[in-house]
Amino acid sequence: MMNDLTLIQRIVVWVLPVIFAITVHEVAHGWVAKKYGDNTASRLGRLTLNPIKHIDILGTIIIPGLLLVTSAGFIFGWAKPVPVDPRYFKNPRRDMAIVAIAGPLSNLLMACGWALLVKIGVTLSMQGISLPLILMGMAGIQINLVLALINLIPTPPLDGSRIVTGFLPNRLAWQYNKLEPYGFFILVALLWSGGLSYILGAPLNFMLSLFAGMAGL
Repeated sequence: MMNDLTLIQRIVVWVLPVIFAITVHEVAHGWVAKKYGDNTASRLGRLTLNPIKHIDILGTIIIPGLLLVTSAGFIFGWAKPVPVDPRYFKNPRRDMAIVAIAGPLSNLLMACGWALLVKIGVTLSMQGISLPLILMGMAGIQINLVLALINLIPTPPLDGSRIVTGFLPNRLAWQYNKLEPYGFFILVALLWSGGLSYILGAPLNFMLSLFAGMAGL
């Protein structure tokens, strides 16, 4: 269904789901960090759903745009990371792991919301209204599931690495986090080599089928 759309139609369908997915993901990190004592994101005005505050030129515009134009198998992106200062936490590694998991969890909750939108579109059975709701809802489900799964990959600085660090002994955690300067290059290499599709393929297809069933497709 998505493949039958023109480029302009694909952009219209994808732009809101992508912006909401990456924006809410970052706000979730900052909101949970505030609950655990770190007001850094709030103080800097980053606890807002205004996407302009979170846009990263490469991750929010260029990468999703290239994936969309080239009709890649999936679309993902990222926003400017919300600043988190673990020095304000009572238990820095544990609390940082909780802050980290808030991002992927927010994406799963948003995927549920987009599935509800698809369900509404299916129920209405009105071509002029139903189809746009279904297409945008499907895009919302996909981008949020992709973001949740990618961020759970345990490669620094992705959220998965913060979660893993919370369970490692101090020395191992320190050694593990030394990979962080290379994390972006590892992710790009996985993307362009097809390794990312291989890693995410099975769990993504399973979750897409699960949410499609929830949506009534």
